Amino acid sequence: MDKTKQPRVIVIAGPSGVGKGTVIKALKKLRTFRISVSHTTRNIRPGETEDISYHFVTREQFRGLVDEGVMLETTIYEGNYYGTSRTAVEDVLAQGQDVVLDIEVEGAKNVRRVYPDAIEFFLLPPSLAELEQRLRDRNSGEDEQTIQGRLARAREEIACAPEFDYIVVNGTVKQTAAVIDACIKTHFLRAKERAPLVDRLLDGETITL
Repeated sequence: MDKTKQPRVIVIAGPSGVGKGTVIKALKKLRTFRISVSHTTRNIRPGETEDISYHFVTREQFRGLVDEGVMLETTIYEGNYYGTSRTAVEDVLAQGQDVVLDIEVEGAKNVRRVYPDAIEFFLLPPSLAELEQRLRDRNSGEDEQTIQGRLARAREEIACAPEFDYIVVNGTVKQTAAVIDACIKTHFLRAKERAPLVDRLLDGETITL
């Protein structure tokens, strides 16, 4: 095992409807990590589970967490608050495990400031037309104005994709997860990540992959 590899924050971001949660579930079958469960003030949706999908809290509870300095990042989407607990992330890292964050673009920018070594992925849809269909299928009860608002927000977020380490098109979930897994593996082979191995080798130690 590579003793130089430290547990890392892994960010999976992308527009609403691109399939971040589904890809993360598929990635879980390929590698070991913990998923940071975000807090939100929005209502729970059919099929979601408290403390697994999200920590569902009131606006007052959310503001209290922000005031206490607990939140690593927060953002507002469609009038609801979303955020990640820094304490929860730190606890996972302290246990020597990677932690994956499923967050919005604005949240990713905040994480980048706190964890500059985070590995960041941005998921793109195969096309804007397919993203629109996914949004309509997932939010079938929403009116046209709301859907168009989501699409406009998606365009703004997609424009931020070049700020991330990796851009992956989420066409087939299984393939997308495999690409992300491969990128994480090669990320740790970069020279600046592996530099400590050079000193260990020169000191007479036997090193391995």
